[in-house]
Amino acid sequence: MPCTTITSIPAFATLEEHRALTGSTPASFSEIQPVLRHKEDNVSVTLDPPLDGFSAEDGARGTLYVIESALYFMSFTSGRGLQIDYPAITLHAISRAESGPCVYCQIDDTAGQAAANGVAEETQEYTDMRELTIIPQQAESLEPIFEALSLCASLHPDPNDDDDDAMLDDALIDGQAGEFETFTGGEDEELSEVGRAALAHLESIIVYPEGQKPAANGADGVSPEGSPGPEEKASA
Repeated sequence: MPCTTITSIPAFATLEEHRALTGSTPASFSEIQPVLRHKEDNVSVTLDPPLDGFSAEDGARGTLYVIESALYFMSFTSGRGLQIDYPAITLHAISRAESGPCVYCQIDDTAGQAAANGVAEETQEYTDMRELTIIPQQAESLEPIFEALSLCASLHPDPNDDDDDAMLDDALIDGQAGEFETFTGGEDEELSEVGRAALAHLESIIVYPEGQKPAANGADGVSPEGSPGPEEKASA
């Protein structure tokens, strides 16, 4: 399961401890513990739908650990916590909605299950998604949590990205091996169906700097449906 309950936080190393250890010659690289990228006390978390064995009281107050191996939360009072694997986090974003500032995450509960069973994953229109909301006591903690999550998620790439790379390759190759199409954007040229799909994929994963995102459909100030608005920062 990509989202599980725990009763203790695994061993980890601070960034300084990791640098000191890797700067020497360890007896075994297996002794090098995963790095803690951010720790935040006085955090509350919610899961929708709820996770069996983890109640609303468990998530009311605790400590968030953004470790390179996984994301962890441990309750201050109940001794129960959460472990969430990064490949299962399909989206994380800073939200400053009226309900209150938070880090919002979408979790794919099916992530890795087919691979673990030795079954090839098939594209599905719908997946079992769980929503995780991380609410720090201080709003200024949102950015450090988001940045640490982004860094750790980049260390655990989605294995399905190989399919995306293949799609991009198909968009560049014109059916016959070794022959490449050059698209200049002229009036008489048109992208193939595969090319349009590849272009749409690229546009969906590009994160533009603040104020530099191009207008959609030529309308100034209008963002495509599903894109973070001016009050949100997201990373998939």
